[in-house]
Amino acid sequence: MVQSSVLGFPRIGGQRELKKVTEAYWSGKATVEELLETGKSLRAHNWKLQKEAGVDIIASNDFSFYDQVLDLSLLFNVVPDRYTKFDLAPIDVLFAMGRGLQRKATETTAAVDVTALEMVKWFDSNYHYVRPTFSHSTEFKLNSVAKPVVEFNEAKALGIHTRPVILGPVSYLYLGKADKDSLDLDPITLLEKILPVYKQLLSELKAAGANQVQIDEPILVLDLPESVKEKFQVAYDALVSESAPELTLTSYFGDVRPNLKAIESLPVAGFHFDFVRVPEQFNEVSSILKGEQTLSVGIVDGRNIWKTDFSKAAKFIKAAVEKVGAEKVIVATSSSLLHTPVDLENETKLEPIIKDWFSFATQKVSEVVVLAKEASGDDVATEFAANAASIKSRVESSITTNPKVQERLATINESLATRQSPFPERLAVQKEKYNLPLFPTTTIGSFPQTKDIRVNRNKFTKGTITAEEYETFINKEIETVIRFQEEIGLDVLVHGEPERNDMVQYFGEQLKGFAFTTNGWVQSYGSRYVRPPIIVGDVSRPKNMTVKESVYAQSLSKSPVKGMLTGPVTILRWSFPRDDVSGKVQALQLGLALRDEVTDLEAAGITVIQVDEPAIREGLPLRAGQERSDYLNWAAQSFRVATSGVDNSTQIHSHFCYSDLDPNHIKALDADVVSIEFSKKDDPKYIQEFSDYPNHIGLGLFDIHSPRIPSKEEFVARVEEILKVYPAANFWFNPDCGLKTRGWPEVRESLTNMVNAAKEFRAKY
Repeated sequence: MVQSSVLGFPRIGGQRELKKVTEAYWSGKATVEELLETGKSLRAHNWKLQKEAGVDIIASNDFSFYDQVLDLSLLFNVVPDRYTKFDLAPIDVLFAMGRGLQRKATETTAAVDVTALEMVKWFDSNYHYVRPTFSHSTEFKLNSVAKPVVEFNEAKALGIHTRPVILGPVSYLYLGKADKDSLDLDPITLLEKILPVYKQLLSELKAAGANQVQIDEPILVLDLPESVKEKFQVAYDALVSESAPELTLTSYFGDVRPNLKAIESLPVAGFHFDFVRVPEQFNEVSSILKGEQTLSVGIVDGRNIWKTDFSKAAKFIKAAVEKVGAEKVIVATSSSLLHTPVDLENETKLEPIIKDWFSFATQKVSEVVVLAKEASGDDVATEFAANAASIKSRVESSITTNPKVQERLATINESLATRQSPFPERLAVQKEKYNLPLFPTTTIGSFPQTKDIRVNRNKFTKGTITAEEYETFINKEIETVIRFQEEIGLDVLVHGEPERNDMVQYFGEQLKGFAFTTNGWVQSYGSRYVRPPIIVGDVSRPKNMTVKESVYAQSLSKSPVKGMLTGPVTILRWSFPRDDVSGKVQALQLGLALRDEVTDLEAAGITVIQVDEPAIREGLPLRAGQERSDYLNWAAQSFRVATSGVDNSTQIHSHFCYSDLDPNHIKALDADVVSIEFSKKDDPKYIQEFSDYPNHIGLGLFDIHSPRIPSKEEFVARVEEILKVYPAANFWFNPDCGLKTRGWPEVRESLTNMVNAAKEFRAKY
């Protein structure tokens, strides 16, 4: 029998139950008991769903109230001292590390004011993890009852035997960083200190009855130094023992072959590899199997929503069975299904022909089971016939092809992607036109999305208010934002984006070539969920998308008001992309559509235009080489196609966040002003990397994902450090990112403090 396996299931709930209870807990509207009970209920539902579908190997410990890496930090006592001095409950320590905490003193509790840990992208996905932060004083130990053991026992009580999943020690350390007081520390050198804690955890899992553990080492798809590669043998020689369950070493998102020697002799029970991303690695990676080691074949895509082509997948699995043996093959998702929506059956408004092409997490569970049954010789002819019809329907559909878009795509050349003049010439013209002060102040785009905004948008969507009534409401919100910005003295304004549901979905809904879901939510970080649009065909822009709101906002102020757009790579990366054409083709089609929008904005008098590309680093191929070079070329080209059709006097901005950015990637975009998430960066070397950035830059000065409010003095201290290495004449003041998730009181106070800090520096300089 060929077994089936799911590496992890979405934890958010089909109706976003986790988000609702978590945010209710943060606001004091739900108790900790209600929070924990909701988590328990969601876990039970997910395990039962997979059990009833027939999955053989079901993951546990794939649930988290915030982030699975952060969970491990809390469990292993990797908690910087600043979070331990307030006598917080463990769940509140978790949330403080993830999102910061600022709380006034009461009669019974002390005041708390602590910033969040750094948050960065999980490899090349749109999920964010909280980076472990180590210091010389870190003391590894198991904090209280081990969460993986608790959740294993929960499933066992339901009659479901699970395989706990844990991030492996080498990846956990490598993905971390040194705290600001220990910058000379290389976290990987802590391996020998952390291994006893892993061993203790594994021993407790075995004592609870776990016979297998999925231990993830995703860094195997990265370019690793030899000093890290050699740690795998050290780690797994120590972890594999009679007191531990069998370990299946799991990697995903890319090619492990360059690191194969590091794991070929490990004494683990089996390996899992991602054959959706890199099917060509099969022969080499399967050759390392020895004795009874199993091969988990990641063949159902854990990252996208297209149905698995059963005929192609079955051929691949058959080859694996022939080479390895049926008893050693496990059919699996390529990665955790965390990155996909929960259930396609929740979608009642999708066009049936398009809906038939999709497979969400619940459906992917069934796909894994069907493919394992087919490989075991069971009769699944009905399922295969239905799948073949769906695949054929998509291939032959006219929805996917637009000849006019393809003709225009062929006209792209370098001149189309080049501004009229180099930046120094543009800068001179822009200085004269805008006459901005030293240290200009601005925001990244969005302002708080209040309950009133969401209610009115929902009314308009349902048709209970007219378009005229909705426009009147939106214009009132825009005026409120403009007047506030003028009141506190911001220099370059934004309209606040009250009409926008999401920075990608909003544009996708107005472009041809997209489909949309009602409940296709995916976790991005913490309680932040998104509904990625789905690119189903060639992309074009039928009409302008943002001109009306931008023109109205500009009519209210003499200060420049930015036109706000999302860039082509970010729309691509934060949608579910097509898998039948290249990313380059899709990005350039989006670039052309956005070019039309940029030139329409300019023609309407909007001459400061921000085209955000926070996902440009996220899309970078994980390994150096030709694929990475090609990506950097077409990603930058698509941005320049979108932004190069304007006059020298039009100032192009862009924004980047939550990635380890390379200044060279940003230089290639040739934007006039860039803003970069920066508030949680501790290493001064990061500032130094941007010290010779030739255009203007704003390093984000406060964390918009945290409710805490920085003081003016905090802003001043931060900027003083930056200006030690970065020229004052080129520096802008701005937050880390958009403000849509924050409340008005904290936005008002934070931005006022930021503007007052800028005024202090103007006086000083």
